[in-house]
Amino acid sequence: MGDMANLFETGRFAQPSDRDEAADEAQEAADEAAEEVRRRLAAEAGDVEAMSVLGAMLLRRGDFDGAESHLRAATAAGDRAAANNLGVLLHQRGYADEAAGWWRIAAVAGSAPAAHALGRHFRERGDEPAAEYWLRQAAEQGHVLGAYALADLLEHRGDETGARRWMRAAAERGHREAAYRLARTLDRNAGQRRDGRDEGDTEAADEAEQWYRQAAARGHRRAALHLGTILEKRGELKEAGRWYLTSAKDGEARAACALGFLLRDAGDTESAAVWWLRAAQDGDGNAANALGALHAERGETQTAERWYRAAMDAGDDNGAYNLGLLCADQGRTTQAEQWYRRAAYAGHREASNALAILLLRSGDETGAEPWFSKAAEAGSVDAAFNLGILHAGRGEERAALRWYERAASAGHTEAALQVGMARLRDGDEREAERFLRCAAGGGSAEAAYRLATVLDARRPPAPEHELGEPAHEKSECEEWYERAASQGHRRAQVRVGMMAAARGDVVEAARWYREAAEAGSRNGAFNLGLLLAREGSEPEAVVWWRRAADAGHGRAALRLALVCARRGELAEGQRWADLAVSLGPREVGERAARLRDALRQELSA
Repeated sequence: MGDMANLFETGRFAQPSDRDEAADEAQEAADEAAEEVRRRLAAEAGDVEAMSVLGAMLLRRGDFDGAESHLRAATAAGDRAAANNLGVLLHQRGYADEAAGWWRIAAVAGSAPAAHALGRHFRERGDEPAAEYWLRQAAEQGHVLGAYALADLLEHRGDETGARRWMRAAAERGHREAAYRLARTLDRNAGQRRDGRDEGDTEAADEAEQWYRQAAARGHRRAALHLGTILEKRGELKEAGRWYLTSAKDGEARAACALGFLLRDAGDTESAAVWWLRAAQDGDGNAANALGALHAERGETQTAERWYRAAMDAGDDNGAYNLGLLCADQGRTTQAEQWYRRAAYAGHREASNALAILLLRSGDETGAEPWFSKAAEAGSVDAAFNLGILHAGRGEERAALRWYERAASAGHTEAALQVGMARLRDGDEREAERFLRCAAGGGSAEAAYRLATVLDARRPPAPEHELGEPAHEKSECEEWYERAASQGHRRAQVRVGMMAAARGDVVEAARWYREAAEAGSRNGAFNLGLLLAREGSEPEAVVWWRRAADAGHGRAALRLALVCARRGELAEGQRWADLAVSLGPREVGERAARLRDALRQELSA
């Protein structure tokens, strides 16, 4: 027996947890039954409190008949809690007016729950003044549900200050829906003030986050979704993912979709697809589109199309637009136009732009222009730029410039380049520089080159180098030339090569000339030939001059004529001289003509 006692003490013979739970439940049921017996005996002895409590116990159990007699007896004895519960019982039985009568009695006696119930009753009846009166009575007594219901009523009536006050009161007492709605209000207000740079914007946003946290911690799935969104924007992806996961597990489709994108960005496409599938099955169009795009990338076009259609069925216009893109990629132009039109008629601006491009390519410029206009007016930057191209093609420069400026103001790089070029043509160098800087900063190699030429023309002559000073310090225009050259701009590459040659850096100059020449620049080929000839590599120089001359470079043709003349190849020299005369420029043509005549005399002698 002693050994057995010790074993029991160690817990080795402890009952399994499910049996413990069953035992606990049985004990609770026994305790409740015993409590009911005690209350029933006390009620039979005339104890008013026992009648009220017993009635409440039977009401919770659903024994309305048993509860009503005890509640009426307690109410008749002046128990306000019993009057409130009697009202609840009658309301559940469908006797709303009689229930309101008992709630009024309890509320007048000071019952906050009864005042709340009475306020809800009047609101359902459309009597808002009476509803406000009783809800305020409940709220001022500290009743959480009363404070929330009053806030909801005041918000409905447009009293934002009062609504926020009572919503905050309910939230501070732990009402999770109040915490969520307060956070949403603060979030919206912060967003409205963001453009004005109001300092209160940050405080409101921080407070909104705190209330989202409180609501999310209490199991509010939409609060968890919004909290995840805030954290994701801030770059706190790990915590954002945890809240998305919490919300998604509670059935929030948007959170499941957001979690999918977070996982995709982290490189876990398979897990992303699982959550997108879950969200799409719950009717989230964005998730369905994401699944469609995923399958389209894998070449599974039929599956992709099925999910795009599911997105459309969920009311997401992106589904029709994506179907249009899918059909266009497959060369199914008629079907692409059909889907683009469907999305465009629904107000999808990118679909409108895509439809216009499709019509323009098929030669229907008249049909394309209205769709470009619709997309541009809806805020499509690409459509505004395309309208500029359309008007420029007709020679309507003023209209083209107007649309280019609109696109440029929204950050469109090529539009900024076009505006900069137009300003240069008009002689407005300052404005041209401003737009060219925008375009060059956006990555346009042509804009970087044009900006460099503007700055180069403005640059004063370089001072004579003195001993003890650096031999060369790069100017801003050289930096822009180099940026354009590094992006493959041939004229910029030639210019950078010329600057390197001027510094005496032959290797660097040859590198840039060669890049330009190999990309098809005749000036690059000619300059590379000059550099090689000066370095004693005339045979290779001839190769590059020949390439430049074949591309229409008159000076290169003259150089070839001189080389041939020096080598005694008179007929070949005459041929290159003839080409140089035809290509020009004038001074080159004059020299080439004299050389040609001399070579003819030599040949005829």
